[in-house]
Amino acid sequence: MKAHLMFRDKDFNLLQPLPPNEHYLVHDLDLDTLLGAMAGGDEFLLKVSRVALLNGLTNPTEIAYRQSVLDDCSSHSEIVRQIYEIAVKALFDKHKMFWFTRQDSPTGMMAQSPQVIGMFMGYLKQLRKIVDEHGETFSSEGWTTLFRVLKEELSDDYFSVVDDNLNQLKFRDGTLISAKLTFGNTGMDYVLRDSRNTKQSLKERLGVGGRKSYSFDINSRDEAGMNALNVIMSKGMNSAANSLTQAADHLTNFFAMLRTELAFFVAALNLKEILSAKNEPTCNAVAKPWSPPLLNFIGLYDVCLSLRSQTSVIGNDANADDNSLVVITGANSGGKSTFLRSVGVALVMMRSGMFVPAKSFTASVCEGLFTHFVREEDSSMTSGKLDEELARMSEVVDAITPKCIVLLNESFSATNEREGSEIAYQVIRALIDSDVRTIVVTHLSELALRFYQNDASSALFLQAGRQGTAGRNFKLTPGEPLSTSYGEDVYNRIGGW
Repeated sequence: MKAHLMFRDKDFNLLQPLPPNEHYLVHDLDLDTLLGAMAGGDEFLLKVSRVALLNGLTNPTEIAYRQSVLDDCSSHSEIVRQIYEIAVKALFDKHKMFWFTRQDSPTGMMAQSPQVIGMFMGYLKQLRKIVDEHGETFSSEGWTTLFRVLKEELSDDYFSVVDDNLNQLKFRDGTLISAKLTFGNTGMDYVLRDSRNTKQSLKERLGVGGRKSYSFDINSRDEAGMNALNVIMSKGMNSAANSLTQAADHLTNFFAMLRTELAFFVAALNLKEILSAKNEPTCNAVAKPWSPPLLNFIGLYDVCLSLRSQTSVIGNDANADDNSLVVITGANSGGKSTFLRSVGVALVMMRSGMFVPAKSFTASVCEGLFTHFVREEDSSMTSGKLDEELARMSEVVDAITPKCIVLLNESFSATNEREGSEIAYQVIRALIDSDVRTIVVTHLSELALRFYQNDASSALFLQAGRQGTAGRNFKLTPGEPLSTSYGEDVYNRIGGW
């Protein structure tokens, strides 16, 4: 059985490697704040969420499939959490059984595996009850497929047969093993048999009349005889023990995968409940193929900033459809970097199949997302800031492929205006020519003006808003690049000289 929740036709791989730029994505987009809210202190939810978010989907159909599953989860939050707890408890009980003892011999496995299977049967019956009571209220393909499989495979006849076999494996009537004799009267072809109808009659037990079988006793102090009997028992039970162990492993794998895939949706529910309590809007992104370029949204906000704030944060609207480049200029502390992060986080969330922090959001699905944000100088740097920026950009260029998006935040600002503008222009031009879409926040007016003069028809230019001489409304609006960042506003706000 498969869970069918994260993918239509395959399992979610929790052990898949993270992308090579994982560290930069998490740092630049403040994803630790997002992941912390999703996990709610649960290490397993954190691990699953990290893998799902950073290894985003690239197929709009797969994104829509996962979104529909999450919609069902949102409509049936209590039931979904109940199913998740069943999977968690089942695996915990299995762990407890093996914590005290683990049997590797055939006779030991014959004793332990039925206990594991019997324990799992109790939890499967709980799942079947949920399916019977609530299955018809779910509508997504993922949930309806899972419930249909559970209903078909976990029938009353199935439970009856399993319970009967588990009772038989208690060997209340003893253990019956058949064998053939070969040369030297050595045994071969040992087979475990049904012993329920092999009880001796009263006459046989009294030694009256004919016998169907003969028996002998081994003295409890006969160590060699007991060892020989254990060898025979192991040979007779080996095949059955392997089958039972495989059955127990199969059930373990099902509950493990159910827990893993549900963990992502439980984490997403945790986040949605936090945002709903703050009256922050969320929506399902409309994921589209890479071509033509699409990126438009209404009310997009930085969800990580919201999670760290007591109040709601200001959202922005933009329409960058048919544009391979977005250039953002304007006032210092005007919300440019926050806007850039909000776009990046929304793309990450969309590609994972989650809702996004906006009233509406439509975007082309990229193959990968990369960031290059300005860094403050610190003692860990072994060279100048420009060298460090160039080294990080080299890592981006080495890893990036066509159909990717890169977010640049004040890149190459460590040198003078002319040199920084020239380096940035050549890098961005090469990225665009390689079918890599780019969103740039910059204070380099020469760079912005050069793109405005040469690429105005295929680029969107946004300005960070300014109110009066010092105020900021944190709204970005379309407009030609500004030649100033109004740094004197910040200077005056902190007191000047």
